[in-house]
Amino acid sequence: MIFMAEKPSSKKSSAFPEFYKKAPAERLALVKEFAGLNDEEAKALGNWGALGEATAKGMIENTVGTTALPLGFATNFLINGKDFLVPFALEEPSVVAAASNAAKLCRPSGGFRCECDDSVMIGQMQFVNARSALAAVKKVNAARDKLRVMANECDKTMCERGGGCRDVRARALETQRGEMLIVEIFVDVRDAMGANAVNSMCERLAPGIAELVGGEARLRIISNLATRRLARAKAVWKARDLEASFAAAGSDFKLSGKEIVERILDGWAFAAADAHRACTHNKGIMNGVDAVCVACGQDWRAMEAGAHAYASLSGKYSPLTRFEATDKGDLVGFIEIPVQVGIVGGASRTHPTARACLKVLGVASGREFGEVLAAVGLAQNFAALRALATEGINKGHMALHARNIAILAGAAGDEIELVASRLVDAKCVKVDKARELLEQIRG
Repeated sequence: MIFMAEKPSSKKSSAFPEFYKKAPAERLALVKEFAGLNDEEAKALGNWGALGEATAKGMIENTVGTTALPLGFATNFLINGKDFLVPFALEEPSVVAAASNAAKLCRPSGGFRCECDDSVMIGQMQFVNARSALAAVKKVNAARDKLRVMANECDKTMCERGGGCRDVRARALETQRGEMLIVEIFVDVRDAMGANAVNSMCERLAPGIAELVGGEARLRIISNLATRRLARAKAVWKARDLEASFAAAGSDFKLSGKEIVERILDGWAFAAADAHRACTHNKGIMNGVDAVCVACGQDWRAMEAGAHAYASLSGKYSPLTRFEATDKGDLVGFIEIPVQVGIVGGASRTHPTARACLKVLGVASGREFGEVLAAVGLAQNFAALRALATEGINKGHMALHARNIAILAGAAGDEIELVASRLVDAKCVKVDKARELLEQIRG
């Protein structure tokens, strides 16, 4: 199909001359006129929130304001014997409640046992038109020690903290554009996410390597598939606790602890065998992981990309978790996930809310932060599987979603809970039903 370019509209154009040079208020006025916003809508866009205008302007381009997400804290997390309150920033109902409940149910078994690799990130440099890729690989590998020293000259502070470039490796890569030389550096970034440090090292090394191999440097950037920076978590949920929790929820039918374990195992096996299910399975994991990353000012897009790429490394898209039954018939869950997060630098320090969230979280290092994320991901996945395998996802999810619908229908104050509860009782969580109930309540 050939897409023909349309003639520019004579009515509206988004080509604002020197938009980036204008003050935020001027930009907002242009946006308001372009989109036909009313005063209330424009005011919502121009809200600076906790971040403030000066900080926001320094973080991204063409700013007019900030947006906000609900911020809550998941409770009950016991990780390696230490208690955590975990901040979540997201718009989806039931996620925080599910994580808190999952953490509560495994506390009798000791909570989550976690570990995290050293904070090693991979930087990649691409070279084309080398005389011989095989010869180039040998030359680079022979110069590894010299290149490593050069890389570490970029960030002496990181080296003083025990980090820095650990190794340099080269390989030939066959591509649709011919054979290329790929040189990778492995950098311990300590308590940082590491993108800036790794990218700077790649930029520093690339010209010298190009001269060494007689080729031309192209891409020089970090990889977000952090296979050297994996976090793992394990937790046990006792069958008797699952049975008691299910009974306390007031279900219309009964399930034994053994039956609940078997149902969860069946649900996990579905994801292990089917990519369509595995995608949603892993999305549930990232519901929690992303929410914590957003709250703490982390690059959640990098976390998403790395997690899904890691799930595909075998050549088949697979679950990031694994569930088994113990000899006693209890449920044990495992997760392994790449983590690229930091507690120094970036938005984690410039954003006041992110700083506060990190203080509440109380992690002592980037590695401990990775362990928390692994525990959160496992908790979230267990909660989703448990709900899906027993009464279905809608009962708990819709009960919380009903509040959003009530607000959307115009409910305020005490009306919100009243309308929400009646929506759930009617098993019809829809805006038109909420409006009908609101009219009845108001008489």
